[in-house]
Amino acid sequence: MGLRPVEEALFGSPPLASALLVEDEAGDIVGLAAYSFLWPSAGSTHSLFLKELYVRDTLRRQGVGARLMDELRAVAAARSGCSRVEWMTDRDNPGARAFYKSLGFEEFEGKIVYRVLTSSA
Repeated sequence: MGLRPVEEALFGSPPLASALLVEDEAGDIVGLAAYSFLWPSAGSTHSLFLKELYVRDTLRRQGVGARLMDELRAVAAARSGCSRVEWMTDRDNPGARAFYKSLGFEEFEGKIVYRVLTSSA
């Protein structure tokens, strides 16, 4: 996947997604959190859905990911009608699961994820 689809998603009209970025002193991106808002079901509030969380390997365990998670919570809290932040990770990703647990987040059981590829994928 090249940059063009990412540019369209973030800067198109309307944007399909948003991202928080962390840069190092040289201006290189060392972390990002890509997210979008999900519309609610009837009578419910909406949520911020974290699609991707990435921190450069050499900068992990230095607080970059925790800072991004804090910022996501602040973005959600600042948005009227947004009551939660939600995300998923693979069961076979022990590093991500340990990271989220270290921040005090609990895993929830019960959801089954389905995925269907479209012809435009």
